[in-house]
Amino acid sequence: MTDPDGLERLWTPHRMAYVQSAAEEPAPDPDLPVCPFCRITRDPETSHDDELVVVRGKTAYAVLNLYPYNPGHLMLLPYRHVADYTDLDDAETAEIALLTKQALETIRRIAQPHAFNVGLNLGGVAGGSLSGHLHQHVVPRWSGDANFMTVIAGTKTLPQLLGETRDLLADAWR
Repeated sequence: MTDPDGLERLWTPHRMAYVQSAAEEPAPDPDLPVCPFCRITRDPETSHDDELVVVRGKTAYAVLNLYPYNPGHLMLLPYRHVADYTDLDDAETAEIALLTKQALETIRRIAQPHAFNVGLNLGGVAGGSLSGHLHQHVVPRWSGDANFMTVIAGTKTLPQLLGETRDLLADAWR
């Protein structure tokens, strides 16, 4: 038996959590920084919006992208609010480089991607939607991960909830 409208259905009930959370988003707290990256601090006890943090370092941290291109899409960034790579101090530069290596090793170990995109979008014109706070992307890639859903329908299907991805990466990082 076919559906009367002739449409195929792709059931993704896990997306409802995302849809509902966007609809129920509270008004911004005037006591918190406007930059979402600055709300994440070195200390988990004083941090806000950090449920996707995978690992914290001394000057930088790794966090899952809230709008991932693929499962395991991480961002590595300094705690300090700086916009340009040349604004990083030596310790921040070294720790972001170390976190990048660790991210690649961890994702390879748990997900066996075929390749990675690693990079910075410096400035809004370069694609940096939050360009005021430097962040480096680490995106695992698999052959065929940009299929017809992405190309034709403008839809990305992700097989795992962000919280589950975060737990998997955080456990494997250690």
